[in-house]
Amino acid sequence: MDLSSLYSEIITEHNMSNHNKRHIEGADVLEKGHNPSCGDEIELELKLQGDLIEDAGYTGVGCAISQASTSIMIDLIRGKTLEEAKQLIEIFLGMIKREITDEQELEILEDALALRNIANMPSRVKCAVLAWHTLEETIKKRALEDKND
Repeated sequence: MDLSSLYSEIITEHNMSNHNKRHIEGADVLEKGHNPSCGDEIELELKLQGDLIEDAGYTGVGCAISQASTSIMIDLIRGKTLEEAKQLIEIFLGMIKREITDEQELEILEDALALRNIANMPSRVKCAVLAWHTLEETIKKRALEDKND
């Protein structure tokens, strides 16, 4: 199996799987993300224990890429701190923008590497980054809340 086929399989599996597509009991954070260019919508839910992402889930509708990217991201951030999640966002967005190409640096993204060739399809980039930008907004809001407390 070539790498392209493997990446397609990962995207398909995450799109079809519902293991992260669920409401989170006692979620501390709910952030909506919307891609007006294609209609993709997600609601990201996080359950936090301090700065640790104890659990995460999402609901929403959209194309296979947006849904798979959201599921992959949730698998990556569960059990991480908000700061670690922020670093993952930066690396993922850097990969999509082709600003980060070092294989060792990208390894941390695990299954999210399956989305690296989305950069070749400009119309799909917004689909792939929707969840990541939604999480980024969540972290910014959380930081502001903490600052104001």
